[in-house]
Order: sequence, then C-alpha cells, then structure tokens
Amino acid sequence: MHVPDGFLDAPTSVATGVVAAGVVAVSLRKARAELDDRTAPLAGLVAAFIFATQMLNFPVAGGTSGHLMGGAIAAVLVGPWTGLLATAVVFLVQCLLFADGGITALGTNVLLMGVVTVAVGWGVFRAVQTVLPKTTAMVPIAAGIGAFVSVPVASVAFVGLYAVGGTADIPLDNLTTAMVGVHLLIGVGEGIITFLAVGSVIAVRPDLVHGARRVLAARELEVRTTRAAA
Repeated sequence: MHVPDGFLDAPTSVATGVVAAGVVAVSLRKARAELDDRTAPLAGLVAAFIFATQMLNFPVAGGTSGHLMGGAIAAVLVGPWTGLLATAVVFLVQCLLFADGGITALGTNVLLMGVVTVAVGWGVFRAVQTVLPKTTAMVPIAAGIGAFVSVPVASVAFVGLYAVGGTADIPLDNLTTAMVGVHLLIGVGEGIITFLAVGSVIAVRPDLVHGARRVLAARELEVRTTRAAA
C-alpha cells in the first residue's frame, strides 16, 4: 500500500498532504484527552509494534505480499486520535530512513494507511461493540473485524485518489479489481494479527485498552466476603 513518488500528480499529492497535516494537527490536541500516566507509555509501544510488524511481509497471492497497516489496532489500544499519531510517526520514519513510500507521497500514505484505517477500523469496532455482548472477551473480536474492513476500504480510497490524479493510463475497473482483491486477503491477516495483539493485552491488563473502557465502566461492582474461621 505504500505509495511511491510519481504515482499521483502534484496537485493530488499536495492536497493529500494538506489534509493529512490538518488531521495530524487536530490529533495532537485531541490525543490529550485519551492519554494518562498509565496509558501514555503504551502509545510508544504501539508505534514500535506497528513499525516492527510492518517490516514483516506475508504471502498473499500471485507473487504479491502484504503487511500490517495498524490503524485499527492502534485505535483500539490507545484511542483513535493517539493511534493516528502513532501511525503517522511510523510512516514518517519509514519514508525518511527506509525509503518505504515516497517523500512527496508521505501525505498520501498517512491519509490512506493512517487516517482511513484508523477512522474505518475504529468506526467498525464501535459499531460491532454495540451488538456484541459487553464483555472484555468480545473486544478482540470487534477489533479484528474493524481491522479486516479497514484494509480494503483503504484500497478503495487509493483507487479514488488515482482516479483524480493518477499519472499512468490504467483502467480503473482493472485497478479496482486488483487492489480490492489483494487487500481483502491482506485484511484477513490484518484482522488476525489485530485480534491476537489486542487479545494479549486484554488478557493481562484490560484497563490499559482504550476500546475496553466502556465495557469495564459498565461492569457491576461485586463485593465478596469471607467468613473468618472459628
């Protein structure tokens, strides 16, 4: 999904850069409400986890490969605004130090793999949460579904940008079929990784998971008493 330099024309690249910068600026303010002394260190760990797992590619089909995008997992673990900042930092480092995605396409990559996957992943996660039982065991399942949906939606967003400012003459129906088909398979991997990662944190520290806060808040306080031995 990392878009290289030259795939989109200059006006489209500038426009995506402006939108991405604006969303990041808003996230810097909104993230303050999501973090506290206990969860702030988790934001750094989430960024490091996404960076490391994006270096690992898994085979998809026809010689192509995929990797974690990380928008949904970041949103569920540390909140959507903080998650967007974490993914943006990852894409910035990858672009400047590893030439993963073009410099002129940095805004496009932040918009597609950061903003779109965080927004869609978090939105689907919250929608699924409303219909599933309100238990912590359901949080990883909702997170996995959100992650699965976010990936093909990001690929459709790329096709939309390409229709506006693509620099090569590629039929859009062929591009859509190829992008959505491959990214549906990548979405399966994204969903599984997100389910396992969120489930691991939920198992030991559910209080640190942003997406579990409403579930924990809805729990009834149970007071157990033991009778002293005579």
